[in-house]
Amino acid sequence: MLPDWLNRDLTLLFAGRGLRSLTQGYLTIVVPLYLAALGYSAVQLGLVFTAASVASAILAALVGFYSDRYGRKLFLVILALLAAIGGLVFAASGVFIVLLVAGAISTIGRGGGAGSGGAWGPYYPAEQALLAEHVDDEHRTAVFGATSFVGVLAGAIGSLLAILPSLLQAHLGMSRIGSDRVLFGLTVVFGIAMAVVVLPVRETRRAPGTTPPPPKRRGKLSPTTVRTILKFMAANATNGFAIGFLGPILVYWLYRRYGVGGAELGGLFTLINLATAPSYLCAARFARRVGAVNAVVFTRAVSVVILVFIPMMPVYSLAALLLLLRMITNTLSIPVRQSYLMAIVPREERSTAAGFSNLPTQVCSSLGPTIAGYMMQSIALDLPLELAAVFQAANAGLYYAFFHGIKPPEEREAGEALAARAAVSEQAS
Repeated sequence: MLPDWLNRDLTLLFAGRGLRSLTQGYLTIVVPLYLAALGYSAVQLGLVFTAASVASAILAALVGFYSDRYGRKLFLVILALLAAIGGLVFAASGVFIVLLVAGAISTIGRGGGAGSGGAWGPYYPAEQALLAEHVDDEHRTAVFGATSFVGVLAGAIGSLLAILPSLLQAHLGMSRIGSDRVLFGLTVVFGIAMAVVVLPVRETRRAPGTTPPPPKRRGKLSPTTVRTILKFMAANATNGFAIGFLGPILVYWLYRRYGVGGAELGGLFTLINLATAPSYLCAARFARRVGAVNAVVFTRAVSVVILVFIPMMPVYSLAALLLLLRMITNTLSIPVRQSYLMAIVPREERSTAAGFSNLPTQVCSSLGPTIAGYMMQSIALDLPLELAAVFQAANAGLYYAFFHGIKPPEEREAGEALAARAAVSEQAS
């Protein structure tokens, strides 16, 4: 039975997220392995991902700022077409500088990893605001959870597609590089499909029943929103470093540490996507029970503890199991964090807030892959994972310190309703 809140526009946005997660599902695996097959070093891999991260950070800020003014749908279409162009270049070339530039422009391979539900990159500010526009406060977290649920299921299919190059090599005698390029060709098709599916989405530039802001206020944020953004920026900076030390480098770490290839990693990432899917559907209920901020802090703290133990595992199967448990825990917080930000800023400032609050995540994560590649090559293979745990622990602490006293509208309303019922009960007695 379909939920009451599901409508035409949300269905189209779900389809767009599904297509994007599908491509990220295999690109997260195939891009680092493709670069390694071309003979590039860990440092060069890090440079490609750093370039993509820097471009993603710039694009996310621009999309956030301008989509509140010129329309969010427009930028989703543009970014989808850029992804298609990136796939075309990767399919046609193996030259390092060309791939570096193409990766930066299209942010190709810069997915959030297995279990992330596709909630990553410059799409984030425009998509989150569009989702929030088409649902009420009561069901907002459920919608964000459902969006990520669709994303991880599509990501699971994408992870399975990462096995395709191995099959092409075994049964058709294709080269490793040639078989990888088949998946980049599919990226062109999926990128165009992402652009087409979002075109019919309806969009309003302001909340229904309100008047447009006066001209002198256009382009300016309210002081409250500015303070909120600054807090998110500070907390997200630590998370950005953690993501940079994991992200696509995690695939390379598993490849180096345990000698696993695309088939094994494709199977693992498919399993992670499938296992994390129920977490997204449970996120809204969990947040209602313990509160949005407490839900984020608790799940982040547990995932940090698990991450600490992953580099200690002597065999691939144990490391994969811990990675699976960590992602199941961590994914509970993703839709809650997304929904919480949309809840505590005005509707007309949502894309800007999402773009700028997420900017430190993008910027700091852009530094991580190159640093992590150097650490793996010159210091210690496990060091990036250990540092990622430290930064994510700091993120949990900052998130609680900044936001534990700020409740979203649905929690305030629930609290007021509970207080009213208590008052009536007391009067009756």
